[in-house]
Amino acid sequence: MSRPASLLRNALIAALLAATLGACGRSDDRAVEVAVIGDPAAPFVTGPRLPLAAQLVRAASAEGLVGFDEQGRVIPAIADRWIVTDDGLSYIFRLRDGKWPGGGAITGETGRAALVRAIGALRGTALGSDLAVIREVRAMAGRVIEIRLHQQAPDLLQLLAQPELGLTMRGNGAGPMRLERDKRTAILTPIPPEDLGLPQPEEWEARRRKLNLVGLSAKDAIRRFNAGEADVVLGGRFADFPRLDAAGVPRGAIRLDPVTGLFGLAVARAEGFLGAPENREALAMAIDRDALAAALNVGGWTATTRVVAPGSADDNGTVAERWPGQTLAERRAVAAARVAAWQAENGKPAALRIALPAGPGGDLLLRQLAADFGAIGLTVRRVSEAGDAELRLVDTVARYARVGWFLNQLSCGNARGPCSASADRLAETAVAEPDPVKRADLYAQAEAQLTIANTFIPFGVPVRWSLVSGTVTGFAPNRWNIHPLMPLAMRPK
Repeated sequence: MSRPASLLRNALIAALLAATLGACGRSDDRAVEVAVIGDPAAPFVTGPRLPLAAQLVRAASAEGLVGFDEQGRVIPAIADRWIVTDDGLSYIFRLRDGKWPGGGAITGETGRAALVRAIGALRGTALGSDLAVIREVRAMAGRVIEIRLHQQAPDLLQLLAQPELGLTMRGNGAGPMRLERDKRTAILTPIPPEDLGLPQPEEWEARRRKLNLVGLSAKDAIRRFNAGEADVVLGGRFADFPRLDAAGVPRGAIRLDPVTGLFGLAVARAEGFLGAPENREALAMAIDRDALAAALNVGGWTATTRVVAPGSADDNGTVAERWPGQTLAERRAVAAARVAAWQAENGKPAALRIALPAGPGGDLLLRQLAADFGAIGLTVRRVSEAGDAELRLVDTVARYARVGWFLNQLSCGNARGPCSASADRLAETAVAEPDPVKRADLYAQAEAQLTIANTFIPFGVPVRWSLVSGTVTGFAPNRWNIHPLMPLAMRPK
């Protein structure tokens, strides 16, 4: 080969390499695309009750005293360290040396004011009930605040890390990401640690990327993921799980969270056939949970007949699964006799109106319930959530794995239907009981009262899934269904 030809060949190779590297660089520099299943307006919802997309945005742009990492572990945020007193009744936090957005130092006084506002905004919610253990928030010297408790609360840090407890000053949060809005897209950019009063690693600028978050229907989110237009899909539930096989989503892209929580039917109206607790129990007796597990086809799904998930902290084991030793046929015979007695007394058939979410999973659940309730002489009709439903689906992941969470969700202040005042009184007494053995016994009595009331008909644990492409780092399945955005936006070291 002549020298000019060799030079030309080398120049072409160099140009091709440069183009390839440039293309890789451009690909590596692009934003991480995240789709969250839900309403397109959800990322920008405000208030005490936030949909998932808004929780993600809030946690990314307004961190609390502490936060979560991708594995659902509590990590420092505005508080860079803390101690717990020996009696467990006081948590003392030292805040980082930084400023709030728009100026103003982060101090004990400003941190306390922001936390008190956040807690106050949650009054009347289930999370607000969880925070009732807090007796007082005090500002101490410099950048220190103290949270004093009525009783020990081993899950306090878990509660303080919730997105709704993100701290703001004049409506703005202190990161760790900066939020911009482009129509219905939330654009989030990691804030340099030095701007937050933190040391900045040398490679930090090269690692950070923008992240775009949108709310989409499950069908559109899955389509975008399959087309390579979304890197991550969050917020998957049982209602849309069957879409994954139908759309040909690779099994390796599906991530299931091993969550606990409430998944079952809540009684919305204690009227007609549902007016008597023993009739409501008939519904719980009729459900074939093994058949439901097979129909859901979710690996590792666990059924239960209990209001509280078995194995929860503070569960002393005295409340067991219901109807031990009875077969499904035997339970259904008892339930069918109650249905027949009610229909004979009232001179009309018993029919139920059930609100279930749209989607193939909701259709599947309707067919299963129609078969189960039909086996004892009941008919069912599907209505919208906003309609006159007598039964509605509850599908909620526990924020912490203790009996108190379940009781707060189903309390008279949060149930949106019939409830048990006696269970509430026992739960309130338990919160104030310092002795852990006595407290667990009171919680067991409260669960027993809720069980007798039959205002909630459990199926098992909730179903939560995500889709994650092979190029994404910073994601890990965890028991809380917590998937913060900051780790997703950072390239690995």
